[in-house]
Amino acid sequence: MREANLNPLNEQVAVVTGAGRGIGAAIARKLAALGAVVILCGRKLEPLESTAAEINRADGRAQVLPCDVTDLSSVEAAAQHVDTSYGRADILVNNAGVGGFGGPLHQMPAESWDQVLHTNLRGVYYCIRSFAPIMVRAQTGHIINISSLAGKNPLPNGAAYAASKWGLNGLSYSVAEELRVHHIRVSVVCPGSVDTELSPHTGKDSTKMLQPDDVAHVVGMLVTQAPQSFVSEVLLRPTMKP
Repeated sequence: MREANLNPLNEQVAVVTGAGRGIGAAIARKLAALGAVVILCGRKLEPLESTAAEINRADGRAQVLPCDVTDLSSVEAAAQHVDTSYGRADILVNNAGVGGFGGPLHQMPAESWDQVLHTNLRGVYYCIRSFAPIMVRAQTGHIINISSLAGKNPLPNGAAYAASKWGLNGLSYSVAEELRVHHIRVSVVCPGSVDTELSPHTGKDSTKMLQPDDVAHVVGMLVTQAPQSFVSEVLLRPTMKP
């Protein structure tokens, strides 16, 4: 019997934003376990270093690369570093995001709106703008955008967050059509409530909620698909309503 490939992403370079904790850290660990060299991006150095140390202790390969997705020059510098150091960027996971669940939209400060939209939507544009040319040059790649079921359904008292995710879904579908001619697959993952620090999840039973590893599992499936197809969207729900 033919031995299964235990490292299907062998030597591929994966960039994960918001990789210091929660969903991003789980995705980074999963991609490293599949054999990728994982570049951990985020604004805060300490959690990135903690995630990298965990991966490296498990015989994975991880590098910390501080990056603020709301700053185009920071993202461009990160892409240049990856290109110079590795000459490739096979996988880009746009995971960095912030919540915005402070109450009705008409009471939301303008600066809070800007923070949510700049991080959750503009930041993805900056990352695709900076990393997609590396993939186009190679005529291969995966871009996975971590969205939310809030991008499919109403979210009272979280309208800015919902708007950013509805926008991210539309961006993902459109960019997928733009880049498929270059053999680059663009997918969007829309989880329900995940047990992380992003939002309070008031009234929900955390034992029934999705876990970060559930989202990471989906990302692992997406980047190991057969080359003749791609899954454009995944809606991920908990088995039991929390």
